[in-house]
Formats: sequence, structure tokens, C-alpha cells
Amino acid sequence: MKNYRILMLTTLIISGCSMVYELIISAVSSYLLGDSTFQYSVTIGLYMFALGIGSFLSKYIKKDLFNSFAMVEICIGLIGGTSSLVLFLANLYIESYACVMYIEIILIGTLAGLEIPLLTRIIEEDRNELRLTLSSIFSFDYIGGLIGAIVFPMLLLPHLGYFATAFLAGAFNLICATVIIFSFKNRLKKSFLFRIASVVLLVIMAIGMVFSENISRVIESGLYRDNVILIEQTQYQKIVVTKHKEDVRLFIDGNCQFSSADEYRYHESLVHIPMLYAEKHDKVLILGGGDGLAVRELLKYPDIKQITMIDLDKGMTDLCRSDKQISKINEGSLNSDKLTIINMDAYQYLKETDGLFDVIIVDLPDPNNEALNKLYSNIFYRLCGNHLTDNGIINVQSTSPYYAPKAFWCINRTIESEGFEVKPYHLQVPSFGDWGFNMASRAVLEKKHKLAVDTRYLSEDNIESLFSFAKDEVDTNTDINQLTKPILIQYYNEAVKDWE
Repeated sequence: MKNYRILMLTTLIISGCSMVYELIISAVSSYLLGDSTFQYSVTIGLYMFALGIGSFLSKYIKKDLFNSFAMVEICIGLIGGTSSLVLFLANLYIESYACVMYIEIILIGTLAGLEIPLLTRIIEEDRNELRLTLSSIFSFDYIGGLIGAIVFPMLLLPHLGYFATAFLAGAFNLICATVIIFSFKNRLKKSFLFRIASVVLLVIMAIGMVFSENISRVIESGLYRDNVILIEQTQYQKIVVTKHKEDVRLFIDGNCQFSSADEYRYHESLVHIPMLYAEKHDKVLILGGGDGLAVRELLKYPDIKQITMIDLDKGMTDLCRSDKQISKINEGSLNSDKLTIINMDAYQYLKETDGLFDVIIVDLPDPNNEALNKLYSNIFYRLCGNHLTDNGIINVQSTSPYYAPKAFWCINRTIESEGFEVKPYHLQVPSFGDWGFNMASRAVLEKKHKLAVDTRYLSEDNIESLFSFAKDEVDTNTDINQLTKPILIQYYNEAVKDWE
């Protein structure tokens, strides 16, 4: 009876590991390719299909069930444990990354599909209680899947990253295989070979975990043009900082957020244009902007009394406050007495706060996933409007009107749909190309101030030119981005594919 309890426990662990593998594949593919909805959908669909294949194939295994079960566990531990490494290497050196991704999903799913039928038959050979056996196995299997789905985003990925998480899951799989092999060695043929294989692979997984940071640095160096000087996996995203000569760049989940060589163009235009139009500057709200560069520009205004920054990721704001390279670029702005940093979801903050602001600056990453899409929706802009003073200004980072015109004008129309007067403008940022913003107010937008702060890019002479768009940058035939109909993600992902 004790040995069968061991089998049930291993079922729970194995199921959790399989779930972790599939989540790793989805997360890595989203990180490397974008379009998270597609990546997770394909992974889930293929995995379920492969489970069916595995279950079907199990009928052809008619003898040596323990040998087959041990082999399945060793194989799934090896394939799953190295899944992150294989995917990143495929992205670097193989033209068709998707093929490698699909093969991994199908292999892991097929092996996982073999597990339950084999285990059921193993137990039934001795117990002959099919009703109890099936209920117990499926209960442990489903509970294990739930545990894997919870611990991956909450514990494993934030603290270990992609490589160590995969190696750890592989190690757990191989521990299960080792326990089964040693506990039931009398029922295995050539058990000595199985014991050697499971122990050797378990040691390899342990080595992989120990050196996961080194592996990560080598892989990341291949993904980025410049030298990687910092890698940090936070609870929400992966932050990478690179440096080439004097150019420091910060990436979030593979997407460049700024280059120190030209970020001043972006941040001066993001901040100083709405400040020229705002009637007052007393209270300013920044949604996003965890790098502190927008705050740096705001601190040039002596009449600002309070700046509130809402950034979901405490890891991001802490890094940009303490890292010498980044704090030098943002001039220590995140330590200003005028600044209050609140680490929470911007959407939730707007729902809960009762504060009013003279200027709201929305400096969020591009809308490439569902979590970000809600921060570009009509309801979000309605919430922003509820927290503006009577003549308050909102300014929204809106991606590129040249590379992603449908996405840019969708944001424009969505803001406009909430009763705002909107003035779009754009500029050239060498690191990004043509980049745009949508400035809006429920009052008439009239320039009220002259440029009275130190700038490197903006001048009274070139500001008006920013509001002019060429014919190939205008596409007003777009739908409004609604919370319940996230069309903006489709526009954005189509643009990404067009320019790959």
C-alpha cells in the first residue's frame, strides 16, 4: 500500500511539472515573439491534442509497464528540464523557431498523455479496483496541474527565471523517476541502467540550476547587440540593461524602452508638450514611467508641487532608483521629495483614487498583450478623465504612426470617443524611428506657456512641426479599442509582423 501512495504522490508532482513546462514554453515564446494570446492558445491547444495522442499510443504498450513508465518519466524530465535552453538556442541559431516550439509541446504532451493510462494499468494489475484507482489518479493529476499553474507565475518565474525554473521542474520529474525506479526495482528489467540514467540526468539538472545565471548571461548576450551588464527577472517582467561605449539601453521582455543616446528626444516631447498646454502644473500623475526619465523632465518645473508615479513593478522602480548606470541617466529623479511612487496597477489606482491632477502622463509599454490592452481602452481613458482638473491635460505614449499607423490612430480615436479634444503629434527618435503621442483635454487645447526649461531637442521653432503628419502616416479607418473588444492588440501585432 505504501508503494502505491508513492505512485500517487509522484502523479501529483509529475502533473505539476508538465503544467510548468507548458507555461514556460508559452512564456518564452511570448517573450521572444510577442503576441501572448496566440502563443498561449497554441500551446494549450497542441498540449491537449498531444495528451490525446499519448493516451491513444498507450494501448500499444502491452508488457513491461514499469519499464515504459520509468522511461516516460526520464524522457519528460530531460525534455522539459532543457525546454527553456532549447527554445532560446533555437531562436538564436535556427530559422524556424516555431517548429522547435511545436515539437517540444507535442513531445511533452504525448509523454504526459502516456503517464495516466500506464499508471492506471500498473496499479490495476495488483489492486483490481478500477473505480478507486481512476478517481485517485485523476484527482492527484488535476491537483498537481493546479499547483503547477499557481507556483509558476507567483514563485518560480519571478525568483528563478526561465532557465532555473525549467531545470528545477526537470529535477522534480527525475526525482520522481528515481524514487519509482528504486522503490520498484524488482519489477523493472535492467533496473541498473534506469538507476544510472535517472541519477546522471538528475545531476545534470542540478548543475543546470547552479549555473542558470551563467547560462542566462550567455544566451542574453546572443539576443542583444550590445554587452549585457544587468539581468533581473521581477515578478512581472524581465529587465535587461546593455551598454556599448556610452550608450546604455534598457529592455523589458526583449523590447527596448530607452537608449541613453536619444531618450531625451522622447521624454522631452512626452513631458514638455503637455506642460506647455496645461493651465496649471501643481499636481502631475505619471502612469508607468518607472525608469524615472519622465520624472527627470518634470522636475525642471519649479511650480510643480507633487508628482505621483504609478508603476506596477516595484522591481523596476527599485532598480532604476538604485542602479548607478540608470540613476545617472535619470539624474536621481526617483529620490526626489516631490515624488510619490505607488507600485500598483494603473487601472486599479484610477478606480480607487479620488485625486485630481493638472497633467496625466501615460508612459506605458506598447499594447502587445491583454494586460496592457486595458490600459489603452476607452474605459481607461474615461477613468483618466475623471481625475483631471477642469482644464487638465492627458498625454499618451501611442507607438509609431509610421510603423503601426492603425494602432496609433486606434488610440487616437479611442481617446476621442470619451469626449476629449485630441491633438496627435510625433517626432523622430533614432532608436525607435518615428514615434507618436496623443495629447487630449476636455477643454479646448490652446498653448498657454512658452518653453521655459532647458532642453536638448525641443525649441519654440520646432514644436509646431511635430503636429504635422505625412499621408503615409495617417490611417483613420480604425475601430475604437474597447475593454470587451481589444482590437488594438490585433492592429499592433499585425504591424509587428509586417516589419519583422
